[in-house]
Amino acid sequence: MSEVRPILTMRGIGKQFPGVTALSDVDFRLLPGEVHGLMGQNGAGKSTLLKMLTGVYSVDQGEIELDGHPVRFSTPIQAQQAGISTVYQEVNLCNNLSVAENIFIGREPRRLGAVNWRAMRRRAAELLARLQIDIDVSAELGTHSLAIQQMVAIARALDIEAKVLVLDEPTSSLDASEVAELFRLMRQIKRSGVAIAFVTHFIDQAYEISDRITVLRNGRLVGEYLTGELPQMQLVTKMIGKELEVLDRLEEHQAKRSLAALESSRPVVEAVELGRRGAIEPFSLTIHAGEVVGLAGLLGSGRTEAARLLFGADRADHGQILVDGEPSGVRNPRAAMARDIGFCSENRRVEGLVGELTVRENIILAMQAARGWSRPIPRRRQDELVAKYIDALQITPPNPDMVVQNLSGGNQQKVLLARWLITEPRLLILDEPTRGIDVGAKAEIQRLVVQLSDGGMAVLFISAELEEVLRLSHKIEVLRDRRMVSELENNEDVDADRIMETIASGAT
Repeated sequence: MSEVRPILTMRGIGKQFPGVTALSDVDFRLLPGEVHGLMGQNGAGKSTLLKMLTGVYSVDQGEIELDGHPVRFSTPIQAQQAGISTVYQEVNLCNNLSVAENIFIGREPRRLGAVNWRAMRRRAAELLARLQIDIDVSAELGTHSLAIQQMVAIARALDIEAKVLVLDEPTSSLDASEVAELFRLMRQIKRSGVAIAFVTHFIDQAYEISDRITVLRNGRLVGEYLTGELPQMQLVTKMIGKELEVLDRLEEHQAKRSLAALESSRPVVEAVELGRRGAIEPFSLTIHAGEVVGLAGLLGSGRTEAARLLFGADRADHGQILVDGEPSGVRNPRAAMARDIGFCSENRRVEGLVGELTVRENIILAMQAARGWSRPIPRRRQDELVAKYIDALQITPPNPDMVVQNLSGGNQQKVLLARWLITEPRLLILDEPTRGIDVGAKAEIQRLVVQLSDGGMAVLFISAELEEVLRLSHKIEVLRDRRMVSELENNEDVDADRIMETIASGAT
């Protein structure tokens, strides 16, 4: 494969933002008919590199060649017209439009000046059939699963006769069966000669699908490797610049923690037959001080719905929430915050952070809301608190005045965590706090969860990664089909296979 002429070559790429060198002298190449993994921690420069390729950012230094010809794109439309298509982590399509409309939006077939709806639906069905996707193209996109939406976005990207397909974290919200289907589609696409740049933080997935891997660290190129010649632990070391021991230390620490000792204390929060029609069947749940309770289940099992009820983001129509054994009156997020409950949503961009505000403004947002807007937090106090959590969570760059949407995904997640930690909640609900972030940042957040529970904070932890739930939780609530079907004490008899068996059987 190394003798094949690259379809894309980027040489000596550099990019600077005010006060930050995002990339310095980075090389990257793609060969036709390959999947090329682009790996690195959050803030390593992966997104910046690809945004320069696709015309989102201008190129400060270096050169780009596409199919042997120098190119430089000033807009994403120019990149698309040249044959470079991008599918982002957050599917940027319109849920209220049909599948066919999403595929051809801006390029609708026309007849006598009007949209030819029949031709558009026929062409959409033909395109999806070539990708072995059989769905109703006239149905609204929002009625389909996120996995199908991802595939529709890929179909749209391929319809412009792409030479290069950029997939930015396409698996971050998919379950195992959906990932397998996406990988089938990727293999089919690469057989047609398209080069695929695959950005992911899932190391196992990178090894399953990638032919080669390029590693970036701190805005610089570490190297390009054949996947089969790079052991996984060496990849992790190259990504973070040191041996990763944090997870081993967490597992040793977790083994010493006693669920029985925790349950002898008084519960902090209890859900008593809490439910919401159409969202999740009534469930009961008890969380003690210093306890980490994991929620495990497939996508759509009701994990997020349970978390939102506990925070009052959705209003329950059945049951109640008790705090310290007393009815809490938690019917909305403001009431939950008043009872010292915090919630980090899985959708940090839409329901968490305010992208246009600074790091400082995002961190103090929950505390200021709890105080009331008529009692502003003094600027000196803001600076002290924000500096404390920037340092504690190692948010980079450590600039409180940086607009938060310019941070990497992992650092955005840390800002959201800082927002709730600053309020010192008694129960912190974490919904997919490590989704879409690198292995180093993931380990740091997991370490933080252990520290918080050791300090007496109750934590409700939701993750699609069963190993992560097992690593951190004292007990695990298993959900299936929007029902809580089993509670498992996290002991030596419980592993990922046991949880999957419980999910499959629905046994209580």
